[in-house]
Amino acid sequence: MAYWLLKTEPKKYSYFNLEQDGSTVWDGVNNALALKHIRNMLLGDLAFIYHTDQERQIIGIAEVISQPYPDPTLNDAKRVVVDVKPLRRVSAPLALAQIRQNEEFTDFDLLRLPRLSVVPVSEFYWQRLISLTDSTK
Repeated sequence: MAYWLLKTEPKKYSYFNLEQDGSTVWDGVNNALALKHIRNMLLGDLAFIYHTDQERQIIGIAEVISQPYPDPTLNDAKRVVVDVKPLRRVSAPLALAQIRQNEEFTDFDLLRLPRLSVVPVSEFYWQRLISLTDSTK
């Protein structure tokens, strides 16, 4: 299993929308590196859902429920998508500022490549982020 962080603008599509919908196609990704990350996703992988804009925080956890496939709304095989479903909200949202303050995350791509919309998360970072969201109740 691999772990990811998927960014979304909450005004356009939030984690709460995902909960209401039950699942969605994770689309709208244009960046070549982010698309490469989507191509590496597998059925059952887990992803933090991260709200961008003013919020800048991890808000929930989703599961990848499809293999990557070409975006059916586009005529471009390079533009791939996956389907995701919500698993749970985190106990307490974890703000980007909190992550930045923790020296353990110095090499985390969320901090190193802040404009990247699909970020791989190592198992160490995943476990650490989970413990931080659970401990901030």
